[in-house]
Amino acid sequence: MKRIGLIGAGVMGAEHARLLQEEISGVCLVAVSDSRADQASRTAKGARVYADPLELINSPDVDAVVIASPDATHAPFTRACIGTRKRVLVEKPLAPNAAECLAVVAEEVAGGVPLVTVGYMRRFDAAYGAMKAARLSGAIGRTFLLHNIHRNVAAPDWFTGAMAITNSFVHEIDISRYLLDDEVNSAQVVEAPAGGPILITMKTRLGFIVSSEVNINARYGYHVHAQLVGSEGTVEMAPLATIITNSNLQSGHTYPENWVPRFADAYRTQMQQWVAALETGERVGASAWDGYASTAIAETIAVNRRRREWIAIDLCDKPAFYN
Repeated sequence: MKRIGLIGAGVMGAEHARLLQEEISGVCLVAVSDSRADQASRTAKGARVYADPLELINSPDVDAVVIASPDATHAPFTRACIGTRKRVLVEKPLAPNAAECLAVVAEEVAGGVPLVTVGYMRRFDAAYGAMKAARLSGAIGRTFLLHNIHRNVAAPDWFTGAMAITNSFVHEIDISRYLLDDEVNSAQVVEAPAGGPILITMKTRLGFIVSSEVNINARYGYHVHAQLVGSEGTVEMAPLATIITNSNLQSGHTYPENWVPRFADAYRTQMQQWVAALETGERVGASAWDGYASTAIAETIAVNRRRREWIAIDLCDKPAFYN
């Protein structure tokens, strides 16, 4: 039975705690840390509460750590886990900027053991998995295009245009790299006025084209969709609703309010596979390198998004450790 410590008891931290307490086998949530002591206690449900997250990480009673604290804390807490040689599942982003991500990568490489999983949960979503399998099987012939849609109900007032890229679109970056098994080398951005949608087109080293609509004020619901276009056909996500309602001259289904219910199964699968990997030592999910790549691409696009020409994406050389 692996003993897990959780840092951060907000929306995602509480969901990770629920999974560990109620749905994941072979594991026990033994420690929780959050800057809000009352929130930590409610989430812990009897587990030990730590005021200092570093004390939790260094505790001999904790075998592995889940990090769901504010973004700026992800890298230092992850590096602390590497320093204690403890496996860590850290929510995205790995760090707010590429430089901090590279510091995590360097420490993991120096340690010689894969310890870091970045929580890009879409890699564990059944629909994305089936799409990748279809591409690899040749069912749609030669793949040319990937179309992505990422729509949220509404963004809070503090959510800036750049954050639509670094906080939301970063998911499309990671899942595109995963689906296509390729690296992005250029991008172009077109922004609609007055907080409207953003259209981002990316090209990859092997010549794939990726188009992504990011609409953080879509109003009608949380909606994520993807389609691969090939020489012999297409493959895309089917509607995920379990029922269709026919009433009052209309037929349709509902959308979730946010990402948690939409990707509930993916979060569960991610956590179960991560826990299983604590025993085997295998790398699972997005690596620290993947965390760096997605952040670096998002950072470059965000900084240069006002430019009309194509933006060059230059990543550092990938260490052999991640091959």
